[in-house]
Amino acid sequence: MTANEIFILEDDLTMRAMLRVVLEGAGYRPVFFADGDALIAKSRDRCPACILLDLCLPGKSGLDVLGQLTDQTYPAPILMVSGQGDIPTAVRALRIGAVDFVEKPFRPADLIARIVSAGAGLGARSAGAVEHLKRSRGLTRRECEVLDHLLAGSSNKVIARRFGLSPRTIEDHRASIMRKVGVRTIAQLSILAFEAPGDQPAAAERATVH
Repeated sequence: MTANEIFILEDDLTMRAMLRVVLEGAGYRPVFFADGDALIAKSRDRCPACILLDLCLPGKSGLDVLGQLTDQTYPAPILMVSGQGDIPTAVRALRIGAVDFVEKPFRPADLIARIVSAGAGLGARSAGAVEHLKRSRGLTRRECEVLDHLLAGSSNKVIARRFGLSPRTIEDHRASIMRKVGVRTIAQLSILAFEAPGDQPAAAERATVH
């Protein structure tokens, strides 16, 4: 494993330039790839400190690359990066094996903090993490049910129809969940929900940086 090397799957030249400045300023050596096959080929003989995968790319997506790497039990921590705000995809990435899901735009200091946390193993997850979150934050039975649907990507209207309630009532439940958990967005909630129980304080701190 190369201690300061970071593999990055990103085809946007402006984003590449920004990442180069940020990562080199923090002492890392970024190695950029424009397509997933090239990154996977390089990963066969080198293991970086971390991998950043952009979610939306032409051809093989970041999620496809993530699946191939985790199938091979690749040892480097992998962070997904996206500006699409696709919550079901974020949840899927975390379940497949990504240690974090970073939303664009992000603050440089936040990205570095997440990379450091990933390298320290703070992104490990367990199958019971969502249930632990429900218990530890004192969610009501209905809030637990609403949380499950939010993590699945359902809208307030869809959840309301499912339970025969008004969208406003679901919005109230959603606001209560966010307040109890201590996050501001569904993406932050998704990240926190799939952290291992012992890691949730650190995850909460990262999630509220935005």
